[in-house]
Amino acid sequence: MLPMSRTAILSLALGLTLLAAACASAPYTGRRQLLFTSEGRETKMGYQAFEQIKRQYKLAGNPDTNALVTQVGRRIADAAQRPDYRWEFVVLEGKEANAFCLPGGKVGIFTGLLKYTKDEAGMATVISHEVAHALARHAGERLSQSMLAQAGGIGLGAALGGVGSLAGTAIMQGYSLGAQLGILLPYSRTQESEADRVGLILMAKAGYDPAQALEFWKRMMTTDKGGKLPQFMSSHPNDASRLRELQEFLPEARKYSVPAQEAQSPPPPGIPAATRPSLAPAAPAAGRWIPAP
Repeated sequence: MLPMSRTAILSLALGLTLLAAACASAPYTGRRQLLFTSEGRETKMGYQAFEQIKRQYKLAGNPDTNALVTQVGRRIADAAQRPDYRWEFVVLEGKEANAFCLPGGKVGIFTGLLKYTKDEAGMATVISHEVAHALARHAGERLSQSMLAQAGGIGLGAALGGVGSLAGTAIMQGYSLGAQLGILLPYSRTQESEADRVGLILMAKAGYDPAQALEFWKRMMTTDKGGKLPQFMSSHPNDASRLRELQEFLPEARKYSVPAQEAQSPPPPGIPAATRPSLAPAAPAAGRWIPAP
């Protein structure tokens, strides 16, 4: 039996890794995923990125906006059923119309997005969409994709005559690139569509009417028409496709619907439930409007 070349060994190792990674699947949708990293590693990166972001951007000072984001965020977090996440919800000063949920449950809303969210239902749409990205480990997928590209470079380097420190360098670059792609830059259209679908389910589980999500997306699509798309909509499906898919996802999401009062998490120990603020179901005529920053 002839000895295996270094290139063959690397190719075999990569193939075995791909085989193992193919066993992962996204929650609710069951889509097969390519995931090379552990969720713990992704979460650690998410927490590190969140601290950097909070140092880079000023926290918004409007107490009403902050309270509403926290209130809506907690409802969505309860629906997500990830008590292992260290949930945190912040509003950040920034002109960009953008939001994020980092691995591990760190959620940020930029004030530039408030002109689109407008009310509680709109904010629930944004937070549930971003939380869906985290639940489906889309950041991990993007990181894995970048690592796969780096692994290809390693194989190429081996085929050309040597690896040396190239392997370690490429892997570290893969992690760095993956953090940027998976956390701070837009996701692919497939992942965006999946986040729309899972987001509607989370809204329903949190006691919101998932149909109200369409109103938010329509505002995003019609405002500033003809100009540059908000960052929140980068790499998303086109308008007609997105609205059509949202309509198609609604029947599935409604199967998860619960009354708003049942969706509230229990009050902290020692605080009577009667002292909690009422969280009425989100509806166009009864939505809480978000004050301007």
